[in-house]
Amino acid sequence: MTATAVMTSHERSAAQAYLRLLSTVRAALDAPAGASGAPVSLEGVIAEADDALARAGLAGNEAVLFALVGSLHTGGAPGRPRG
Repeated sequence: MTATAVMTSHERSAAQAYLRLLSTVRAALDAPAGASGAPVSLEGVIAEADDALARAGLAGNEAVLFALVGSLHTGGAPGRPRG
């Protein structure tokens, strides 16, 4: 069963940080082999995502995080699984 709730600012920040991390990882993996340029560093975006997840109380709660991330793409209110 799910309940609809409004995303808090901390939850929105956590979802956005996760999306930035995902985008950075994709960019690193999509780079052509042997391409010149600086290597992509994931340390900063991983730390940002970890901090945002902790502030939102979502560390270790992937089901809620992914519901929040999905709501950013659909524009709707997230459905929160009840445990």
